Parts: sequence; C-alpha cells; structure tokens
Amino acid sequence: MSAAQTMTRALMRLTPAILPFADAATPELPMGRLLRLALFQVTVGMAAVLLIGTLNRVMIVELGVQASVVAVMLALPLVFAPLRALVGFRSDRHRSVLGWRRVPYLWFGTLLQFGGLAIMPFALLILSGDTTGPLWVGQAAAALAFLLVGAGLHTVQTVGLALATDLAPARARPRVVALLCAMLLAGMMASAVAFGLLLTRFSPVRLIQVIQGAALLTLVLNGLALWKQEPRDPGRTRAAARGPGFSESWRGYAGRGRARRRLWAIGLGTAGFSMQDVLLEPYGGQILDLSVAATTALTAMLAAGGGLGLWLAARWLARGGDPFRVAAAGCGTGILAFS
Repeated sequence: MSAAQTMTRALMRLTPAILPFADAATPELPMGRLLRLALFQVTVGMAAVLLIGTLNRVMIVELGVQASVVAVMLALPLVFAPLRALVGFRSDRHRSVLGWRRVPYLWFGTLLQFGGLAIMPFALLILSGDTTGPLWVGQAAAALAFLLVGAGLHTVQTVGLALATDLAPARARPRVVALLCAMLLAGMMASAVAFGLLLTRFSPVRLIQVIQGAALLTLVLNGLALWKQEPRDPGRTRAAARGPGFSESWRGYAGRGRARRRLWAIGLGTAGFSMQDVLLEPYGGQILDLSVAATTALTAMLAAGGGLGLWLAARWLARGGDPFRVAAAGCGTGILAFS
C-alpha cells in the first residue's frame, strides 16, 4: 500500500471525529443533497437575526420607534409558533394532485416569508414617523410584515425538518436533525456578520436594500433546498384514509409519560433565553453606544455559543450522558451568564 493510500484511509477514519456531522450522510440521502436541503435552515436563521437582532436595534435606536411598539412587533412572529404542530400534522395527511406532501407547504411558507420581508422596510419607514401619512398605516403594515415572516419561517422550518426525516433512514435521523440545527446556527452567524458589515454606515436606503436582498436570497435558497428533494407519490393523489384527527393525536402524545412536563420545561427555557435575545442589541446601542455592526456581532457571538453548546451536548449524549442532566447544565450555564 502506498503512502498516499495510507494517508487517505487515515483521513477517512478521522473525518467523523473532526466533523461531528460527517456521518449524517447515507446512501439514501448523500451529503451533497443533505447540505442542499439544509439551506432552508440558513434562511430561517437569517430571518431570526434580522428580526430579533438587527431590526430590533435599528427600530429603537436609529428609527426612534417606541420600545413597547417594537416589543409587540417582535412578538407577532411567535403568534404562529403554537400552530407548528398543526402544520406538521396537516402536511403528514396532505392530499396533493401532484403527489407531494411537503413541497406545497415549503413553497407557500417561502412565499409568506418573502412577502413579509418585501414590504417590511417601507412599513418601518412609515412607522418611524418619517412621512406625512398617518402613523397607524405604518403600524398596520409593519404588523402584517412581521406576521407574514413569522408564519413563513415557522412553516418552512417545521415542514423542512419533516421532509428531512422522511428522506433519511431511521438510523440516521438524529444525526440529520443535528446537522440541520448546526446549519441554522451557521446561517445565524453568517447573516449577523453580513448584516453588520452592510449596515456599518447606516441609512434608510441601505436598510431597504439589505432587507429586500434578504427577501430575494430567501426565495433563491429555499427554491434550491426543495428542488427535486421529495419524490412524487401517485398514492398521495387519492383521498387519505380516515384516521385520528389533530386533537385526538395531540391528546395521545400529551398523555404519554411526562410529555406535558417536558413541554413546560422547553417553553419556559425558550422564553427565558428569548427575553435576553430581544434586549441584547438595543442595550448595546442605547447603553453601550455600540454601532449597528458591533451589536450585530453580539448576535453572531450568541449563535457561535449556541453552536458550541450543540457540539458539547452531542458529545456528552454520545458518551451515554443523561439528557436531563445535559439540559440542566445548559440552564445553569445560562443563569450564570445572565448573572
């Protein structure tokens, strides 16, 4: 055996250790196809950074919008979050003339996301009071824009994850989901850096360009992500057999073991960490006098910390760690950081 062959085999053995998600690929779902599918997570991360990070600070500091109004706007995308279970359930049972279950939901979710981002910059300019029109028009338009983006990103992420689990074999699904979570954090970090660089010299015109560029990029990346991913099944053109409804299925899940307690823990933990998210960039702008680029870099650091936490949790669980202890360690670390 030549030295080159020996080195190649050694690198192939090391790859899963160096890249924790390199073993997520399977013959049914090769790495190239999986990474292309994961592009929808990049657009979700980009929208999250834009709403909670960049626009949160810009609306309060640069545009002079009241913090209470901004808080309401940022809460609107979460209105759709409880409906994710219903969206996933409906996509499972969707009857499609074209034989697709997931693609229609992914496409219409993308259109909602694109539409919200397309009208958002002009709505924000009206909301800031820098016009001669009535203020309520800006408030209504901004509320519609945030609601559309929230509905779109929640639909895309829910159905995209469902499509990934459809395509991956059962043995690889945990690693595939972990890779998709890592892509979400990568999208957040890349978007935070890009928005920070583009808004270094802030102006209303530059803000319009950045948000509309994000809208176009969302359409392109999501289109690439779902292209030729879901095979068409003629069986889905027929009416689905009568089965349990959503409420019955939900009761079956919620009544299983300690599912309700887990849901409460996830909900409270998410609320706690999200409160810090909302305050991070306006605090940096108003109290610390940081620029838009500097406060957006804080969001990039937040995403980097999330990636580190995901990697540590994956290694801990792979070594037989207790999931409850891992979650408790994450909560304790967050409380320490907040303190």
